[in-house]
Amino acid sequence: MRFAVFGKNCDLKYRNIMDRRDIHVLKYFSSYVSVSDGKVINITDPTLTYCPLAEHLYKDFRGKSHSDKDAIKNVIKMAIESKIKDYGFFTDERKILFNDVAIPYGASEMISFSLRKKVIDAAVVVCDGAGTVITDKPKIVQGIGARMNSLLMTSPVKGIIKKLKSFGCQVVFENALIDQARGVQEAVRAGYKTIVVSVCGHSAENLKAIRSIEKEYDVSVITLAVCTTGITKDKINIIRDHADLVWSCASSDVRRIIGSLAILQLSRQIPVFVLTEKGLDFVAAYSRNKEIIDDLDSKKQYLASNEPSGQPVYLGNFKVFIRECKLPVNARKEPIFEDKNEYASV
Repeated sequence: MRFAVFGKNCDLKYRNIMDRRDIHVLKYFSSYVSVSDGKVINITDPTLTYCPLAEHLYKDFRGKSHSDKDAIKNVIKMAIESKIKDYGFFTDERKILFNDVAIPYGASEMISFSLRKKVIDAAVVVCDGAGTVITDKPKIVQGIGARMNSLLMTSPVKGIIKKLKSFGCQVVFENALIDQARGVQEAVRAGYKTIVVSVCGHSAENLKAIRSIEKEYDVSVITLAVCTTGITKDKINIIRDHADLVWSCASSDVRRIIGSLAILQLSRQIPVFVLTEKGLDFVAAYSRNKEIIDDLDSKKQYLASNEPSGQPVYLGNFKVFIRECKLPVNARKEPIFEDKNEYASV
């Protein structure tokens, strides 16, 4: 059964829970986290020992011993439980509207800006308890995506699906399946011509199918590859060939293989790589200074960072500086795995 891949003996230990079909699996801090009935029921051992973004967002990660897996798992549990308690993740109490910027270069933040500015018609995104969702509402995209981490599998939650539909969203599968290629196909059938889709790195093969749909129906699809921690080099190569923007997360291979081909790198610690002119147009919608992004030469490479060097520009709510330089540019503090050789097998 598919669930068996998310942790040793999980298929046996939680078979009764699967039968009840309230099971959600996400990846956080390299651990697979299983949630059922609004509770964290299993966390696999993390192979990541340090992440600057997690440390920035959750104070409980600060000061933890990198070798103490139990302590890290406890902090992971606390982080996910706070999402359940405060925002109703995985339950009927799910809050699905949000209109602020949570992190500087979040995919949902950038999609929301593009929808608000009508650069795109619709987004194909993922929501816990609903699976693949099509929406043209910026607040919905940010509400369901701003605090979500690598959702790999989910099951239907009636309250969440009902809320999404009440705001005019299309829940593609009543069984909450996550299939972003099918989602794009449904968005095309709904009449949308310019679509953005987020695809988890673990499902990178969907990107090929999405490009075929784009060509067959003569529409424009902006592809965002997210949640790439631990993906294999085969999937990285697919992302390289078919994505417009790529979030490198904790993957050094993504930094090395894809970063060197990027036109623009957003941030140094957890870089987002822009690979195409279509991707640049998408980033321009996230900026108050669209003309500066529009003027970038796609044959050159640029870094956008907090370092006060280069041309000032606002991306989202944040002032950064863009300068030409060879990519990728690494940071002093980067994600650390307990064993570098485990990158491809996490």
